[in-house]
Amino acid sequence: MDFADISPKLTVLVYGLVAFVVVVGGLLLLLDVVPTYFARRRERQLLAIAAGEIPAPPSGRVGKSREWGFALIFLLPVLMLLAIGLVVPLVRTTLLSFKNGGSTDWVGLENYGWMVTDDGILGVLWNSLLWVVLVPLVATSVGLLYAVLVDKARFESVAKSLIFLPVAISFVGASIIWKFVYAYRSEEQDQIGLLNQIVVWLGGTPQQWLLDSPLNTLLLIAVMVWIQAGFAMVILSAAIKAIPADIVEAARLDGVTAWQMFWRVTMPSIRPALIVVVVAITVATMKIFDIVRTMTNGNYDTNVIALEMYNQAFRYQQVGQGSALAVFLFILVIPIVIFQIRNLRRQREG
Repeated sequence: MDFADISPKLTVLVYGLVAFVVVVGGLLLLLDVVPTYFARRRERQLLAIAAGEIPAPPSGRVGKSREWGFALIFLLPVLMLLAIGLVVPLVRTTLLSFKNGGSTDWVGLENYGWMVTDDGILGVLWNSLLWVVLVPLVATSVGLLYAVLVDKARFESVAKSLIFLPVAISFVGASIIWKFVYAYRSEEQDQIGLLNQIVVWLGGTPQQWLLDSPLNTLLLIAVMVWIQAGFAMVILSAAIKAIPADIVEAARLDGVTAWQMFWRVTMPSIRPALIVVVVAITVATMKIFDIVRTMTNGNYDTNVIALEMYNQAFRYQQVGQGSALAVFLFILVIPIVIFQIRNLRRQREG
């Protein structure tokens, strides 16, 4: 091992660690020292007012200004991190989307025109649309079914733990697990893939599941549903348990059936939780990358926006086109975020 080759990397690593310690330590020190300083100043001011040394200031104006001051102090580190980690990259990526692949010349809207006219990219967009439509719908429905069936069951805690377990697995880990499930071997060999083994047991022939479109995309979507259904189950189960008991008892006294109880009592009561789950899963699905990258690398008509953005920017060195896809993905997320903000605001006001 040549130390001369490693030395520059170690130097950069040391610089990064020092910068991290300075920034994070400085922010923690700021959050500790500044509020303490103002608290002591306020204490001295109150003592002076009580002793009659200074007149009492108007409480309304000073109180509001002090609240704004404290809020600004606590928000300043967050605003700085947002500016560094979100605003600056957003502006830079937007500017790069109007340049050519080498980021040397301005090309205007050429990259966006390529995005909506190239047949390959249009296929990527349609694939992404299929993900965004199916995953939130199916994952939320399965999670709701889990929540209703498992609620108040004999082994409720164990069942919920097993259902929630996939959420704790990384997308890459889940993809590797399911890649083994879909694994293919010829008829002469023993199958190692669970799905093909079941097909063989039923008298069929093994298939290369990840090669046939659009079935391969649906099989990749199944992995995402498997992961997100546990998240949906936890949120919706908590919402079902939070339904007031008097409403449930009144419905039972009216003689409603289990089906009527579900649609007329449960569903309206958990509507806010349903919206939160659908929005969260939708946002996670729109930026899906790991599953497709690990299982098919976007081949066989399974590509999605996030993976194509990565390929264009880093594999093909077309930074402008990759940036245009990134901006397009960001624009798609904005309406969902606005909807969620308005929904939370209505809930607070209601």
